[in-house]
Amino acid sequence: MSRLSNSLAFVLAACAPFALVADDKPLIKIQLPKDSPLTLLSADLGDSKATPRGGAMEIELHTALSLRNGSSHRVRGVTLLVLAQEVTPGGKGSVSLPNLNVAPGDDFLVKVDLRLLRPLMQGAGPMVQVLLDGVLFDDLSFFGENRLNSRRMMTQWELEARRDRKHFRQVLEARGTEGLQKDIIESITRQAERPRVDVRMARNAPASAADPGRQVQFTFLRFPDSPIEPHGGVARVNGNEARAPSLEVLNRGDRAVKFMEIGWIIHDRQGRDFMAGTVPADLKLAPGQSSRVLEGTTLQFNSRPGQPLEIESMFGFVKSVEYADGTEWIPARAALADPRIAKLVPVSPEEQRLTEMYRRKGLAALVEELKK
Repeated sequence: MSRLSNSLAFVLAACAPFALVADDKPLIKIQLPKDSPLTLLSADLGDSKATPRGGAMEIELHTALSLRNGSSHRVRGVTLLVLAQEVTPGGKGSVSLPNLNVAPGDDFLVKVDLRLLRPLMQGAGPMVQVLLDGVLFDDLSFFGENRLNSRRMMTQWELEARRDRKHFRQVLEARGTEGLQKDIIESITRQAERPRVDVRMARNAPASAADPGRQVQFTFLRFPDSPIEPHGGVARVNGNEARAPSLEVLNRGDRAVKFMEIGWIIHDRQGRDFMAGTVPADLKLAPGQSSRVLEGTTLQFNSRPGQPLEIESMFGFVKSVEYADGTEWIPARAALADPRIAKLVPVSPEEQRLTEMYRRKGLAALVEELKK
């Protein structure tokens, strides 16, 4: 086993790459663009380690990066791309921080806790590169390469955060601290009791001649303000698989749409309902146009911890929409309160943060946070 030293020297080279080195060999290189709005102040490898595993090196990172916001806007989200090897499975990962509120000139910490694999015989360069994939600002502008589609993800998180903070503020104003506390406790209970299912999306596997399954039509929960109207959904269901799902969607808005995310609700043969994850669909849909999506795929649903379930029926809803100009739509809080999905849909990262603040620091701290 080789262990990365806790007393590594810091070397700052030209073009702002920051390398952590031991015995003159770079182990981690942190590369920010020349025009990056973030500045790297320091880095600490902590108890990171690298261990040979057969023909690969297993790298366990526990790194803390201190960054400064050098822009004129508040930073609301950051995503880092962490590469040990671009192609090898397990060779890359990412770290995203949603719901930040970093003022211009302020410092903040990003912790990188990942396990990566890298071939043993792969040159003399750094074992791991840390790259800036994107920064989201409070005006929803974005900086970065966006290789991971982090702009879409972080924008969605920010819109959800604004929606949910507004909801809890309104509860506080209308019903006081007792009403807020009741609402927060209900959210904590809902998070704890929500049944969980894993969804896997793959190319269509040929149906078995002995058991081709049955054709099932699935319905959709329609939100009044959604720019996308789905209908005509059908799939061939066999056990825990929905093969060749086909869904027609209509752009009923006034702007072109390039992406949508579909949430799936599964009703199994034991009478249980599950939120079975979300499935992305890339589109090129002008206002008034229709298209079919999801064809050529198989959706496989597994109840945790990895036990298959028997699908009885399924329905879906539009979880998010991205327009051609990069702006996004998400459902209103009232729409997600529909009793068919209210106990099944996971809460946003911001609601998780606020409920965790209540649990750790109490009601007074939560009230002060909502007043900011």
